[in-house]
Parts: sequence; C-alpha cells; structure tokens
Amino acid sequence: MAEPRVPGDDTRTLELPCGRTLDPHDIDLGMREYNCSCGDRHAVVTDVHPPSRFVPESLVAVLRETVDTADDFDEFGTPHLLGIVMEEFPEKVVVHDAAEDGAVGYTLLWVTDFDSRRLHVIVVELIVELMEHAISHAEDGDAITEFESQMLEFDVESFVDEYRQLRDFESEHDAPV
Repeated sequence: MAEPRVPGDDTRTLELPCGRTLDPHDIDLGMREYNCSCGDRHAVVTDVHPPSRFVPESLVAVLRETVDTADDFDEFGTPHLLGIVMEEFPEKVVVHDAAEDGAVGYTLLWVTDFDSRRLHVIVVELIVELMEHAISHAEDGDAITEFESQMLEFDVESFVDEYRQLRDFESEHDAPV
C-alpha cells in the first residue's frame, strides 16, 4: 500500500555506491564532487555537463563524427561516456533519472564511488580503448602504426593533470580549453 505524503514533500533518495543516500535535489549543476558522510568524495556528473569536461572539444568533435549512437540522443555525449564507465564499473556508478523532476535542472545524474579526478582518468582510459578498437578496424596500416606509436607516448595521468589545470573546475562556468 502506498504511503501517504504531504504534497511537495519529495522523499526520493539515491543510494550511493558506498551505501549512503543522497537527495538528488542537493546536487547543484556546478557540482563536480559530493562530500559524502561516508568520508569519501564521489564524482558527480549530470547530462548537462559537456563531454569536454574530460577531453578537448576537438576530440569530442571526432567522437561525435565517428561514433554512431543508437539511442534517443542526437549525438555522442556525456551520457555515452558515463554509459561506458557504467559498463566497466557497474557496482561503482549509480544513475538517477530526473526526467520527470523539473526542479533539478538536469535529466540524468551519475554519482560514482570514485572522486572526480579518478573518474576523469577512467573516462580518458576508456576513450583511448575505444579509439584503439576503432583503429584496429582501419585498413590503413600506416594509420594504425602512427596511432600505436602516439599511444606509446601518451600518459593518461599526465594528460588529466594538465587538462584539469587548464580548466577552471572551481566554477560552474568552466569552459573547454
């Protein structure tokens, strides 16, 4: 039997990977991490965060041009990036669908067991894997060789550190480099 409630009293909660709960209304659109009562910081991502939060816009443009999406989204974006993370770490990511909740400012919310920097590293690593898979199907041996040599020199940790320094993550108005 449904519990009676006071109109406007929204008691919805999202269970976090750590087992604690969060009211999705407490998430601000500029929030990148949630300081949890468990003592950890959890990365926070909403569908309104651009994929350039993780990689340069030029790479986002390439991904949008080359990755076919078979869903309701017009183009490759943040929901796809977080979907890839969820595939790899299903127990470490929770998602909240707020499509029916006009009070929050987003449609989808993801909260991870990782802090925002660790999530950033994971996203970049998964994009590299996606690119490696795509290039493996190329018929141009020179392109494959060139890509493989560039990947040998690419350091994900250094890239993330540099990218995060170039971005203003302290403001909700951070912009792509």
